[in-house]
Amino acid sequence: MSSSIERTPAAAGTDRRTFLQRVAVTGVALGPGGAFLASCATGGGDDDSDDEASEAPSGDVSDDNPLGIPTDQPVEVYIFDGGFGDEYATELHQPIFHEKWPDIEIDHHAAVDIGAELQARFVAGDPPDFINNSGDGQMDPAQLVSDGLLADLSPLFDAPSWDDPSVTVRDSLQPGTIESGTFNGTPYILNYAFTVFGLWFNQTLMDENGWPVPTTWQEMMDVCADIAATGIAPWVYQGVTAPRYMNWPLLSMATKLAGPEILVAIDNLEPGAWGHEAIMESAAAIRQLAENSYFLPGVEGMEFRDAQGLWARGQAVFCPSGSWLENEETDAIAENPTFQMAMMPDPLLSPDSVMPLETVRATAGEPYVVPADANNPLGGMEYMRAMLSMEGARGFTERVTSLTSVAGSSDGVQIQAPGLASAQAALQAAGDNVINWFYPSWYSTMENPGIDQATGALLRAELTVDEWVAQCEAAATEIRDDDSIVKQTREG
Repeated sequence: MSSSIERTPAAAGTDRRTFLQRVAVTGVALGPGGAFLASCATGGGDDDSDDEASEAPSGDVSDDNPLGIPTDQPVEVYIFDGGFGDEYATELHQPIFHEKWPDIEIDHHAAVDIGAELQARFVAGDPPDFINNSGDGQMDPAQLVSDGLLADLSPLFDAPSWDDPSVTVRDSLQPGTIESGTFNGTPYILNYAFTVFGLWFNQTLMDENGWPVPTTWQEMMDVCADIAATGIAPWVYQGVTAPRYMNWPLLSMATKLAGPEILVAIDNLEPGAWGHEAIMESAAAIRQLAENSYFLPGVEGMEFRDAQGLWARGQAVFCPSGSWLENEETDAIAENPTFQMAMMPDPLLSPDSVMPLETVRATAGEPYVVPADANNPLGGMEYMRAMLSMEGARGFTERVTSLTSVAGSSDGVQIQAPGLASAQAALQAAGDNVINWFYPSWYSTMENPGIDQATGALLRAELTVDEWVAQCEAAATEIRDDDSIVKQTREG
């Protein structure tokens, strides 16, 4: 019995030349911050064979080889050399893979700009077998999916897990992991790092001054008044670079108030979704921070690392972010030896909120893909299966201070970083009350510059809540009315 990978139906109506034409005109293959490679305009070719995916090599399916990978073919791996570096791959995941498959060579590459490195290879039909598609040069995932350039990962998720043949990979993952990389019912992306979102605060300042951790928005406003009276800024956000970070508490508080259905309506581009009463109430609460001058002065013009760095150095108390923040601000934290960070769930707007205080937004992130035209896509999926082993996931957490999407992989791990420890505790306290939304990955321009710009103006109190809603609705309408954009939907 053998296994093969074929190009998915998403490629219908598109091909490599279509991809090339789109790149040449707009550069859309790269995500925000990516640079267009003019040299790609000479790639590809007009050979009709480019339009058909050749059958990938495969081996015999067995208990030891559930994916039927070819045992005589190398696996080419590209890792984004960013905040996590690439040593977790070379010193952890690849040795795990090699122990099981000693005769398979891994051709390892690290790149800071994934798009610049690989765009031309996608156009030429010769992409690597496994890609950590992350960073500022990230290739637009939705575009890759719509052009049929990514492999369906269902064989991976339906395969037995690395550690226990009685448990599938699918059932070994945190809830929502597969959904976070699914487009119109088909999983194309493995999101490996598991991020917990919330409000990060300066535990040292809170304790020294006897300020209580707020559980409601009114308590937040009371604490902010006390903080401001000492000359310390209550809040920072990620400045001109990423005001969207403030959308996270805004949408989380609104969802606690009214329920997760409001997020489904936003993701499904339903008219009027941004004007829901709960979202407007949450936006009004967030605007109060600007009205009362509770943001660090000048934060609206800062780069995100500058704003976060000032927070870590003790110039503010609250900062919205994900659980990567601690690792991202290691240097700034080191400059403030008394600083200790912790995470709190976003406050309740009302005691009558539908969801409990402990509700958190959490989602799998840090995307990994297998190209549809890879020379050895099954080998790429087997590499993913090794990553998703308990040893691979635990080791990742220990090395890079990040939770993973493998359920239970952080249990018993001695997490020394206080921020990550509090994020882990918050996720455990949330139980099943975990929320997320998908429009940023489905429609990147809707978020940035669309919603991003509107929220930036709201945080400067330059827009009323009604005006903010109108701009958000306009950003959603632009996507909804653009027939060239493949629409995604989900159920509640």
